[in-house]
Amino acid sequence: MTHMLNRRSFLIAGGLTALASTRVLGANDTVRVGVIGAGGRMNGLLDAAEKAGPFQIAAVSDVYTPRRDAVKERSNGLATTHLDYREVLEKEIDAVIIGSPDHWHVRMAADALAAGKDVYLEKPVTHTLEEGAVLTRAVRAGKQILQCGMQQRSWTHFREAVDLIQGGSLGRVTQVRTYWWQNYRRFAGAKPTDTQALDWKLWLGGAPEQAFSEEKFRYWRWFWNFGGGAMTDLLTHWIDVVHWAMKSDLPRTVQMLGDKYIFEQWDCPDTVQTALRYPGFDVVYEGMMSSSIDDGGLEFRGTEATLKINRSGFAVYGEGAQDAQNPILTAHSFRDGTITHMENFFECVKTRKEPNAPVEAGVAAARAGHIANLAYLHGGQIAWPPKGSA
Repeated sequence: MTHMLNRRSFLIAGGLTALASTRVLGANDTVRVGVIGAGGRMNGLLDAAEKAGPFQIAAVSDVYTPRRDAVKERSNGLATTHLDYREVLEKEIDAVIIGSPDHWHVRMAADALAAGKDVYLEKPVTHTLEEGAVLTRAVRAGKQILQCGMQQRSWTHFREAVDLIQGGSLGRVTQVRTYWWQNYRRFAGAKPTDTQALDWKLWLGGAPEQAFSEEKFRYWRWFWNFGGGAMTDLLTHWIDVVHWAMKSDLPRTVQMLGDKYIFEQWDCPDTVQTALRYPGFDVVYEGMMSSSIDDGGLEFRGTEATLKINRSGFAVYGEGAQDAQNPILTAHSFRDGTITHMENFFECVKTRKEPNAPVEAGVAAARAGHIANLAYLHGGQIAWPPKGSA
């Protein structure tokens, strides 16, 4: 279990000196947080933060009034509310949690870092390939903490699984299978947006000007202007686990087969098969957005054993075992890894240590999804780096 530093051990460790460039934390070590982008995912992050605490929501910004009001109520009326996120950065806070649509991520994070705030940034941390260098530079040019929202990096059984893989328990791993099935049809009939309470132009930000669309506002992940579909929403999590376990984070060749069978109004395909070739091993991903049976997970297939893992736990199956249905090792998760990940972030805010999911990991995971989308948009296959590039 992650140990949260108390006030005494924090001072003994010299953390006060390390925090000289930021606001000195209060007597109870409460982390004062600004909330930027208060949609559905932010609710989950704040649930985790409440369990990870101690923390206090000091300010919230969102372009949709009901969401701002909900977070203010959640803070027992203490949080100030703002339409423009830059006003949050002017507050006396230690950190911000960013849960905006993808096309805002790098701009908001860079502004927060420049304002001297630590950042918890939801994945994917970038919306384009080019933003990777921008975000990395913004983090490494200063002394602020940035934790990418790749919570598997703090999830106990994922950490144990990575240790097994890197320790050679599976033999040589040459194929990793990943998958994620979800069903967006269950959202049909949701309450429509009150457009009078929404600043649509501000929500668009740097995206091309366009008329309000309920579909785009609600399912922005599936439109190129704002997200990147399954590759940046779902693959991003699993490919990060692969990069971490296999110590390799740049695919050489990517193929992607995608189709819009159910949600024809989206830009991004709702049914995909993707193959990514890394030096010495391949990764495959499959998923669709109108069937949720089996949810999501990974399988690391090695010469000696196979490890199957999801957010509930993992199981290892020996290659020579007589009964393939009986794993030789299992582990189960009894706690949402997002809580532990938020604990790690709060601890790093206090100690100034490197977080479990540093910017380079987040950039690499998003990059794999961006490359896959490029393959989809350019005939189904792409070599990386592209021929003729520097």
